[in-house]
Amino acid sequence: MSGNLILLFFLIRYLRKSLSDSDELKKWDKIFKQSLYVIPVLIIIDLALSQPTILKWLGHLILLAVVGVTYLRWEFRSYKNIVIAILPFALASFIKDFVGLFHNSFFNTLRVSMAIILPCTIVWMVAMLIIFNKQKKALEKERQKRRLEEEENRVMAARKAELEAIVSERTSKLLEQKEELEHALADLHETQGQLIQKEKMASLGELTAGIAHEIQNPLNFVNNFAEVNKELLEELEVEIGNGNLSEARAIAMDLKENEIKIHHHGKRADAIVKGMLQHSRANSGNKELTDINELADEYLRLSYHGLRAKDKDFNANFTTEFDGNIGEIEVVPQDVGRVLLNLFNNAFYAVAEKKKQHPEGYLPVVSVTTKATTSLTGTREVVISVRDNGLGIPPKVLDKIYQPFFTTKPSGQGTGLGLSLSYEIIKAHGGELKVETKEGEFAEFIIKLPGKTS
Repeated sequence: MSGNLILLFFLIRYLRKSLSDSDELKKWDKIFKQSLYVIPVLIIIDLALSQPTILKWLGHLILLAVVGVTYLRWEFRSYKNIVIAILPFALASFIKDFVGLFHNSFFNTLRVSMAIILPCTIVWMVAMLIIFNKQKKALEKERQKRRLEEEENRVMAARKAELEAIVSERTSKLLEQKEELEHALADLHETQGQLIQKEKMASLGELTAGIAHEIQNPLNFVNNFAEVNKELLEELEVEIGNGNLSEARAIAMDLKENEIKIHHHGKRADAIVKGMLQHSRANSGNKELTDINELADEYLRLSYHGLRAKDKDFNANFTTEFDGNIGEIEVVPQDVGRVLLNLFNNAFYAVAEKKKQHPEGYLPVVSVTTKATTSLTGTREVVISVRDNGLGIPPKVLDKIYQPFFTTKPSGQGTGLGLSLSYEIIKAHGGELKVETKEGEFAEFIIKLPGKTS
């Protein structure tokens, strides 16, 4: 009898320990708690009495009731395995005691059978409880693993949300920075355009004095021949009035020749003015067939006379050696003219500065040569060389001369854009601009441009 009560005690204790905090199971906790106080008392009474018949059947009924409630109630569904383990023992124990009430051969045989079955149910109960305990531990381990995974997922979700917020914030900042950079780039392009225009106007200013000098010569010719023609016309009127037709014809021939000369020098002046306007206006980017020799000669003289007009003490020799086989090549004349003007100005500036440092025995010379050549790949090229025997370029700044805003001139005398723009212009023409120099002795800038195609 005590075995049933002891089993009942541990069963109720196990059920109570496993109860959750739900309101439904709290009422069962009260009943189980009270049962845990009552059962030990019943065990003591059972041990004290020699024939505890009532307690024996009470123990059977309580055990079967607890097993039945545990099996049938929904809230105890997770404990059905315990019921399966205990139920055979509870039934076998009950049947054994029940058949013990009768004393005939059938019940005696049944009683003997139950005595054999009862230990088997105990073994079953123990084995099943061990198995269920292992399953419970495995299940608990799986639940723990799942809880950890859920916690990791929760942490990862929180971290993901945090990272998304950070990414969103940084993306917003990057977009703001992008807009700021785009505005800065637009301002930079605008400033660059202004600086380029300033450089163009600065070079135009340097040309002005040279242009004035160059245009003066043809204008003087025009004025002189106009005066001569005026006198010849007066003589022509006199000769016609005297009827001297042969003399009148000779005077008419002189007038015709003078008109041709006036027209020629007028065209020369017109070409100079057009060149100035072409230099100052915005670049159309259209290439034209251009005589490089004429372009170089024109800008060389404009550069020289422009510097002479700015500095009355300036003087230098310049020599030219033009290859007549070059012919006309396709270039943007105002752009290439701007490059040549910049190189000529730099060359004259270099010899002028060296003259200031070496006033005795130094003869400043700027040499300009053009030549038609063939490259290693077989393509035709035009090579333009501008060489001066000035100060040369120091090796430490040689790598910087094509950088925008870099200049070796004193503040206010250069924008630092001349060589940078020249390099870009020649590069845009599919050509090459390089320099050979020796500090204190010379500098030679060499332009290579694609020649005319056959």
